[in-house]
Amino acid sequence: MIFLYLETLLIVNKILKLKIPPALQFLIIAALMYGVSQSFGKQFTFPFQYVFAWLFFILGVIVGLISVLLFKTVNTSIDPLHPLKASKLITTNIYRYTRNPMCLGLLLILIGLFIIFGNYYNLILLILFVWYITTFQIKLEEQILHKIFGENFTIYCKKTRRWI
Repeated sequence: MIFLYLETLLIVNKILKLKIPPALQFLIIAALMYGVSQSFGKQFTFPFQYVFAWLFFILGVIVGLISVLLFKTVNTSIDPLHPLKASKLITTNIYRYTRNPMCLGLLLILIGLFIIFGNYYNLILLILFVWYITTFQIKLEEQILHKIFGENFTIYCKKTRRWI
């Protein structure tokens, strides 16, 4: 029985890898967070809650835009479903601090939504987002980038964290 379960997990893993773009993953989680907050209501509030939420939201947008603009500046692909199209390894600017600033930007926006919605159950969705995008997007991208950029990517991975 356990082998059937593990085999099923492996099949699902292969099917899901690089099939759902991070932007769509983000939208799904954001919609689920909204649904949870509508179903269970607001569970917490604190002074300046909306200010903090907007700060996370704006920071997420800025981080995401900077990372996309850097890809455009060096004329390499930002297509998350086809990492083999990557032609240049970016290790400067925001990429000195995180290997995945686009995903980090999406996470920061979701944290802003978590604060606005004020529902503790949405923490589960934040964790799910990080786990899913790491497992089914980032790790596979990293394997491919190791093949494309070799030792340069290995050195970059040793110097720079996956998230923050």
